[in-house]
Amino acid sequence: MQLTGSALTFSFTGLVIASCVYSLPFAVQPMQNAFESLPRQYLERAWTLGASRLDAFFSIVVPLSVRGFISGIVLSFAHTLGEFGVVLMVGGNIPGETRVVSIAIYDHVESLNYAAAHRMSLVLIGFAFIVLMAMFVLNRRWGGR
Repeated sequence: MQLTGSALTFSFTGLVIASCVYSLPFAVQPMQNAFESLPRQYLERAWTLGASRLDAFFSIVVPLSVRGFISGIVLSFAHTLGEFGVVLMVGGNIPGETRVVSIAIYDHVESLNYAAAHRMSLVLIGFAFIVLMAMFVLNRRWGGR
């Protein structure tokens, strides 16, 4: 409460923080792969030219690892789209504030409105597929450079 100025439970801020923490493992792997793929010689050359470790990280590693950052962000976003448990436990189901698509699908199923639940699920799957396909196309296009 003192850190954010409001309670994190049943708030949009708390929902965003919990979703980021929950999806963090999906971002770590692509970023780790991007960091490990960089030749160490790049950093060593920067250090011999007088760059500090922090300066070398931000001027060499980060720009050369952009694909890993983007992949991590997109994978985390796609994972968070369909998240149900963390959203319900932290955000609740407050219409207009913390209600998300996965909770809306659950509500439709609970009210036996399967047609609406199926439509929303199809839209969610289609959107996730489009986002992941766009990431794949961009990675192939950037990989050709």
